[in-house]
Amino acid sequence: MQLPPILQGESLTRLLQGAFVGFLATVVIGFGWGGWTLGSTARETAAKSAATAVVAVLAPMCADKFRQAADVTANMAEFKKVSSWMQDSYIEKGGWATFPGMTSPERGVAQACASLLTTLQ
Repeated sequence: MQLPPILQGESLTRLLQGAFVGFLATVVIGFGWGGWTLGSTARETAAKSAATAVVAVLAPMCADKFRQAADVTANMAEFKKVSSWMQDSYIEKGGWATFPGMTSPERGVAQACASLLTTLQ
C-alpha cells in the first residue's frame, strides 16, 4: 500500500511543522486569553477564596464576642493601649478569635476583628 503524497518527503515535514505550530498557538492562546488554568492554580485560587470567606464570616462574630465579654470596658481600654500592629495578637491571646472546632486562633480573623474594633471606637 502506497502512502498518499501529503505524507511523503517534503510534504510530511511541512505537515508536521504546521501541526506543531498549530498546537503551540492553541496552547498560547488558550492559557493567555482563553481562561485555561492548571489544576494546581485552580486549587490555590479556591483555597484563597475559602480563607477569605471564612475571615469575612468569623471577623464580625469575633468583634461581637469581644463586645459581649463581661469586662468589655477594661478590654477595650487595654485594646486601645496596645499598638496597632499588635492588636491582632491581643485579640488572639484573649481567645476572641478562637471558635468551636478550632484548636488555635485564626490569624486572619484576629486581624479583621481588630480592624473592625478599631473602626467602632
